[in-house]
Amino acid sequence: MRNTARWAAALGFTAAAVCGPLTGAAVAAPDAAPSSLYAPSALVLTTGHGNEAATATPERAVTLSCAPTASGTHPAAAQACAELRGVGGDFDALKAQSDVMCTKIYDPVVVTVQGVWQGKRVSYERTFANSCLKEAVTGGVFSF
Repeated sequence: MRNTARWAAALGFTAAAVCGPLTGAAVAAPDAAPSSLYAPSALVLTTGHGNEAATATPERAVTLSCAPTASGTHPAAAQACAELRGVGGDFDALKAQSDVMCTKIYDPVVVTVQGVWQGKRVSYERTFANSCLKEAVTGGVFSF
């Protein structure tokens, strides 16, 4: 009988030691206020000349944050955020302007995006034949 009592006491102390901290954290969690009402949207956009991002040297880089308001080092942050919201953050869905005429000179420009858009990780890379085509397709997003 004494052996059973020791085992019960040891098991009770072990359970209290292991589960005790968890109980305090669970009780404290409902009182914690959320840090933000908006999903994070913070991006780093780069442009550079070359065929791919791995071999191109970034010539320009800006930051863009769209929640709760447009901000960052992007010179037209409000316009860029509006364009991205219009396509749901899908950089491939940015529409090409139909009234722009570009030369056929091949001088490749690569653009990249790294960061978070509305709480989801974003990694994007695209190469354009020249800077005119980049401007025509990406609009204000990569105009920096």
